[in-house]
Amino acid sequence: MSNSSSIRHFLLLALADTRQLQLLHFCLFLGISLAALLANGLIISAVACGHHLHTPMFFFLLNLALTDLGSICTTVPKAMHNSLWHTNNISYSACAAQLFFVVFFISAELSLLTIMSYDRYVSICKPLHYGTLLGSRACAHMAAAAWASAFLYSLLHTANTFSLPLCQGNALGQFFCEIPQILKLSCSHSYLREFGLIAVSAFPFFGCFVFIVFSYVQIFRAVLRIPCEHGRHKAFSTCLPHLAVVSLFITTGTFTYLKPPSISSPSLDLALSVLYSVVPPALNPLIYSLRNEELKDALRKLMRYVNFNVQFSIYVTLSSRL
Repeated sequence: MSNSSSIRHFLLLALADTRQLQLLHFCLFLGISLAALLANGLIISAVACGHHLHTPMFFFLLNLALTDLGSICTTVPKAMHNSLWHTNNISYSACAAQLFFVVFFISAELSLLTIMSYDRYVSICKPLHYGTLLGSRACAHMAAAAWASAFLYSLLHTANTFSLPLCQGNALGQFFCEIPQILKLSCSHSYLREFGLIAVSAFPFFGCFVFIVFSYVQIFRAVLRIPCEHGRHKAFSTCLPHLAVVSLFITTGTFTYLKPPSISSPSLDLALSVLYSVVPPALNPLIYSLRNEELKDALRKLMRYVNFNVQFSIYVTLSSRL
């Protein structure tokens, strides 16, 4: 292919060669996506309906659940479709849209995780100023800034990536469209512009990482000074879920993009991409729900309410027929 104007579609990496393994991958992705949709949907419903959960921490958790829903809905449905129908095609415009949303939701998630670390820092290290620093207006502004910056970042990278001339074929070594795989198709030296943009934009990401690390250093120093064991346990219980989510997100993503080329292989790249793009949206709700009693209580109340309405609807339907 001479240039990108002649490319009408891309070829995604097949998850398996045999029909049986393709169906197995379809079932696996279906289970993960349904678990992610159900868990994140329950968290969004519980936070939205539970008035006692209308606090900064749960407000940002609601936003994080929205990014997880968007992330799982961006990559998994196309992979499931390809596995079920034994194809690996994706149109040029669909690939551009998928890349935009992948970058958008990943950027938004990192921004929200950084804001949540600030929320935990203020809550533990500056509790007397919590209401001032994290009022409703401040929380809304921070969430809007996270979404807006992610939108601009993804728009910039998508436009720049797909403006590059592509002359190395149309086969992508990934089951979804991502920037590194498209850059491999670009003509000689034409990809340097996007690499330069990635290098410059890496500074905000590195800044987020440094801010999270600094916040938790201060948090652990403050927690260890708490004389009451119950107080230390309560403080750790609110921080450990967030720290676990941050660790899962950053370690898998960093290793995926910064691993040595000598250990790179299609099977390893596929496994790592699943770890950082598919698994976290399904695990994040579980991590937050395990150690948060308020959230578990709200989820139990929501489930009882839904169960009561379902039973009442069935009773009314049967009574009307009788």
